[in-house]
Amino acid sequence: MIRKLFRNARIFTPLDRGWPLAGEEQGHLASWERGALLVQDGQIQAVGEQGDVLKLASGLEIHQEMDCRGLCIIPGFVDPHTHLCFSGDREKEFGERLKGVSYLEILARGGGILSTVREVRSASQEHLLEQTLGRARRALCLGTTTLEIKSGYGLDTDSELKMLRAIHGVSRASPVDVVATFMGAHAIPEEHLHCPEAYVELLIQEMLPAVKAQGIARFCDVFCEKGVFTLEQSSRILTAAKDLGLGCKIHADEVNDTGGASLAARLGALSAEHLLAASQEGLQAMAQAKVVAVLLPGTALSLRKPYAMGRGMIQLGVPVALATDCNPGSCYSESMPLVFALAVLGMGLSAEEALVGATLNAAHAIGLATKVGSLEVGKQADFLILDGGSPAVLAYRLGAPSCIREVYKRGERVA
Repeated sequence: MIRKLFRNARIFTPLDRGWPLAGEEQGHLASWERGALLVQDGQIQAVGEQGDVLKLASGLEIHQEMDCRGLCIIPGFVDPHTHLCFSGDREKEFGERLKGVSYLEILARGGGILSTVREVRSASQEHLLEQTLGRARRALCLGTTTLEIKSGYGLDTDSELKMLRAIHGVSRASPVDVVATFMGAHAIPEEHLHCPEAYVELLIQEMLPAVKAQGIARFCDVFCEKGVFTLEQSSRILTAAKDLGLGCKIHADEVNDTGGASLAARLGALSAEHLLAASQEGLQAMAQAKVVAVLLPGTALSLRKPYAMGRGMIQLGVPVALATDCNPGSCYSESMPLVFALAVLGMGLSAEEALVGATLNAAHAIGLATKVGSLEVGKQADFLILDGGSPAVLAYRLGAPSCIREVYKRGERVA
């Protein structure tokens, strides 16, 4: 039994109520100006005012004690939406977008996702694991201790299963907790462009059962958008996934209002992602169903689009989470500190709301809130020591990853 004591720290954390925090609750944090954290075998045994924690620890053997010298401790970031598993890059397309070519135009002529599909299909599982592991380690150095990774660049059964095996390998080869999401419904592959319905049937009849039998993916995600999957097709795919016991997520209303937010509410999806074009009606349905809105401000920045209405969603009572959307096309960044800063400076969230979005609500969005996302007794000791006195330093010192002094996973310093 190994015990570690971290004292003389300013500690900030959301408190889990068993559901994602929304409305005014999203801005509520517990904080201790002179706090301490007691860790036993990788789990939090006590957190709070230093005097109270020291009193509890006084009769225990402490194997390591650290004076945090008044620096700030927050939970480790949870990144609930990434596409980290891919091969190659799309730097050339980035240049085209800078000249005004739209994302959907690039996709329609066989670029975008489809160009990455060609790369992934030809890559070995070992190569995909190596590339994905490197990105996950960079994310860890930037404070991400738990993340979700989607498949969706294979778009045939064998390639999707290969991607999921590589994603699973990341969790075994690094300290990061990884949740795998099957996203075979990321685009219509080139061989089915003439008949998208045939691909939808392939997804439902062959790919989803194979994914379920493989046992790696916990969720199914669908890109519900004009030119990709219709609302009706998305509903059929996600319903089939639910019938197999997979949780539901949906890329909803990113470019156009297709009704994806309302579909997420009807299906009881854990989260809906993007939501730049979501309707008021759809967002209200999400609020009532407690569907987490996973917002991706880095993608809006990269695509030079307006940010999702994060401030408005919180006012509507929608629980908001934040994520990088790290992918080779529309946002190649592993940086949750950047996402935090954009949420504060671009979407109008307070530092407190952004912290909840990047930790506890993000954990709820991937079904891990009983384990990570806040500093509470019984949860994993996943936390960051910041070079500052409050979480606001992440937005104040814009673009300065050095403000993350140390990263801890299960009480061990990992970066």
